[in-house]
Amino acid sequence: MTDETGPLFANEAFYAAFAAGNFDAMAALWAVESPVLCIHPGWRVLVGREIVLETWRMILSNGEGATVECRGAEAHMYEGVAVVTCTEVIQGNALATSNIFVRENDQWLMVHHQAGPTVEGPTQMDAPPDQGSVH
Repeated sequence: MTDETGPLFANEAFYAAFAAGNFDAMAALWAVESPVLCIHPGWRVLVGREIVLETWRMILSNGEGATVECRGAEAHMYEGVAVVTCTEVIQGNALATSNIFVRENDQWLMVHHQAGPTVEGPTQMDAPPDQGSVH
């Protein structure tokens, strides 16, 4: 198992829980001992496991899973921390996303999720950035 396998698997589990509308699975993915943060698109910064999970309960409680997929996930490894970047596609809209995981009790658990709109569409987000252009 490579260093990136665990965080990428945890990231995949996050999107599976999100798409299925499964709050229990979502809650199991978030750290208990480490502080957690979340920034949903257009929301303020949420700090603390209780408030973060309450917002996920509200989001997932609509009775049907969201049309959500994760594209191009890449794990960026640091000592005991992994940042997974990806394109989150919800209802056809692309969001630039970072999910941060830490090792807690021999598991990779989420401590931060942030997704925000981008001017690029879902197919453009899958392409490598143009290194020669300045934005």
